Amino acid sequence: MRDTRDRIRHILLFEAIALAAVTPLGGLVFGIDMSHFGVVAIVSTVVAMAWNYGFNLGFDHVMLRVFDDVRKSLTTRIVHAALFEAGLVTMLVPFIAWYLGVPLRDAFVMNIAIAGFFMVYAFVFNWAYDNLFPIEANRA
Repeated sequence: MRDTRDRIRHILLFEAIALAAVTPLGGLVFGIDMSHFGVVAIVSTVVAMAWNYGFNLGFDHVMLRVFDDVRKSLTTRIVHAALFEAGLVTMLVPFIAWYLGVPLRDAFVMNIAIAGFFMVYAFVFNWAYDNLFPIEANRA
């Protein structure tokens, strides 16, 4: 299983790359002033970082208990990404609606579009991360 230092490196790399990509793209795609979308992106990043740490730690504990291993198959990676994004959408939609002054439905649609990007991004990033920083057999 990954240690705390590795989990923190994972979170920081994931969120830094995501923030650099999503702020200008989100402002452009949704027609929102980049400074306003930047606030949404930064708050979302902070929430996502906390969720990332807790969710991944919990997911690994479940995998360890159920499968006696934390290495993820393709199917497990898909389930992992989907559950992560579902939790994040649930937390972020009310904030986005409030901050941008849009109805919950519009915030939900906006967040689903962002989540779609992040689901693919999370899948690719985590696969690459696991290959660059593999879990050692004695830590699994």
